[in-house]
Amino acid sequence: MAKKKVKANVYMKEINRQIEENEIKQFYLLSGSEDYLKLQYRDKLVKVLADPEDNMNYNYFEGNRVDLQGVLDLGETLPFFAERRVIVWENSGLFKKTPDKLEDRLAVFPDSTYVIFVEKDIDGRNRLYKWIGENGYIADLSTPDEKMLSQWVRSLCKEEGKQINEEAVTYFLGHMGSDMLMLRNELEKLFGYKQDSDTIRIEDIREICVSQAQDTLFKMLDEVGNHNQEKALLLYHDLLALREPALLILAQLTKHLRTLMQISAMKDEGKDNRSLAAACGIPVYFLAEYVSQAKRYSGKELRNMVERCQEIDYSIKTGRIQGNVGVELLIVEFSR
Repeated sequence: MAKKKVKANVYMKEINRQIEENEIKQFYLLSGSEDYLKLQYRDKLVKVLADPEDNMNYNYFEGNRVDLQGVLDLGETLPFFAERRVIVWENSGLFKKTPDKLEDRLAVFPDSTYVIFVEKDIDGRNRLYKWIGENGYIADLSTPDEKMLSQWVRSLCKEEGKQINEEAVTYFLGHMGSDMLMLRNELEKLFGYKQDSDTIRIEDIREICVSQAQDTLFKMLDEVGNHNQEKALLLYHDLLALREPALLILAQLTKHLRTLMQISAMKDEGKDNRSLAAACGIPVYFLAEYVSQAKRYSGKELRNMVERCQEIDYSIKTGRIQGNVGVELLIVEFSR
């Protein structure tokens, strides 16, 4: 019988409970696809166990080229004028291939030594994985579902004294994706942008945030410019997977190409970046990406691409061609 998948919030609640009730385990494995959660709970555990500035009793290691014997010797050493010694090791690789008798060495660590593994790649059949499960705690911190992400976004807004309605949260998550680190960064931009207002609206999100779809569109045009047709088409299908309608993708593509045309022309006139940003309605901190992309095409190429977008748009709206097919034909043509 297949093992039932446990949601990330179950592991998060359990770690929070262990911290609150002072039942912290000696060994932790924080795994899963959501880096933001793994780092957040790593830091939560470290905060209650040790002072990260205490170089004598807090040790951080990263990667699979660390001297394992040195880490084990350190783990067997009593803390220096402190209650605990804390070792954090990220991406050790030990949960894919475990050295012989490693579990025996960990078993003799004094009770004052705490170890937190933070891993991207693990094998659930691995000996060390099973040993941590029996002698510590394993948390699979994968990306939460949409309901939990929605609650998280609202809670962050509340902490900042901002109000955001359900419609705006849905729009935000639908266009930003589910990467929590990126979501947090975009929220920080919104908080700064709305520092004089307590309400975040859909219009604010459109104004200040770079959506996952927009980011994918950038990458797709980069691959078009590199004449990498296969990658460009894969990115187009990623856009469709983000539930972007073909006509909307085409409209975004046309608008983007027009912006590149304007930047290309103004650069030829010797305009500086601040003037470009003001004329194109682009925040200065996004402009470098546009300028870099505009350099990939001549003004004539960009003009021809815009005209072809207009032709396909007309064909789609008059029923001569299906939307998804029409946009895909454009990408094939542009990346030829």
